[in-house]
Amino acid sequence: MATISDVAKLSGLSKTTVSRVINNHPYVSDKKRDLVHQAMKELGYTPNPAARRLRGQLTTTIGVIVPRIVNPFFAYLVDSIEQAAYKKGHQVLICQSNEDKEKELAFMDLLKTKQVDGIIMTSIENEWEMIRLYKEYGAILLCNDYVNDASVPMIRLDQEKGAYLGIEHLLKKGHHKIAYCTGGLFDEEGKGKDRNHGFQKAMNHAGIKVNPKWIFVDQHTIEDGRSVLNQILEMKDRPTAVFTGSDEVAAGVMMEAKQHGLLIPDDLAIIGFDDQPLAEILDPKLTTIRQPVDQMGDKSIEVMIEMLENPEMEIRNVELPIELIIRQST
Repeated sequence: MATISDVAKLSGLSKTTVSRVINNHPYVSDKKRDLVHQAMKELGYTPNPAARRLRGQLTTTIGVIVPRIVNPFFAYLVDSIEQAAYKKGHQVLICQSNEDKEKELAFMDLLKTKQVDGIIMTSIENEWEMIRLYKEYGAILLCNDYVNDASVPMIRLDQEKGAYLGIEHLLKKGHHKIAYCTGGLFDEEGKGKDRNHGFQKAMNHAGIKVNPKWIFVDQHTIEDGRSVLNQILEMKDRPTAVFTGSDEVAAGVMMEAKQHGLLIPDDLAIIGFDDQPLAEILDPKLTTIRQPVDQMGDKSIEVMIEMLENPEMEIRNVELPIELIIRQST
């Protein structure tokens, strides 16, 4: 097994300089950092975090990978995770993947270089087989997003049930022409598949055929919501209700609808997803699916700490409640 002395010898630098690079000391040139990292890679050397803690050089750091920190749902989720971690004496490193596979793997490499002790993934861009390889370097936990065959703990919600509840509510309100927005693709696999199943199941139970023209994929932002409404206005056969994948998209649909003189919910009913504070600020207030963000953060840290303290712990998954919050937009 390679040692810090081996890294110093191969890089041509002193053990002190190598130690400074490992401990992220600010006063080391980029050139020397690159030499050390290259030597560590060639030797397969990884610092021992336990030994560094004993020397008082390291506190436990938990990485949190989110797709878009500007998305309020993920901002609130990270806030919940960070506060829960701080109370337990741990620090959090926020990593934004921007839904980029290579960027996600670069953050997973933080486990390899022992810059973080564990990683909480709130979204997964790569195939699980690629992520699974990183388990040997540290603790991995899935929060919000999940994979059926993943051999790591998961903090999840029944997304299929959430979509079903929303569509069922619209059906009970008499809507049969329902548009559907998803942050992923409308297919059997990949991001958003469980919500897709929930939508299709509710429509099938009601005996209503899904209109492919009313399916909007890869929708994330307020501007996306505005675009959805404008596309609907161009249709001869328009939906009377819209189920959206986030409160942001719902807000965009609502704002643009009002700009065109439509009445909510008389002319168009709208449902969001997440129950962000935004939902109660909108006029009319937004019907939405509530995800318990605080519980998600608390439980994620609780399980992650268990993993760090006992790497051989039995894998356990936690399912948190999801519910329909009815307001004035439906």
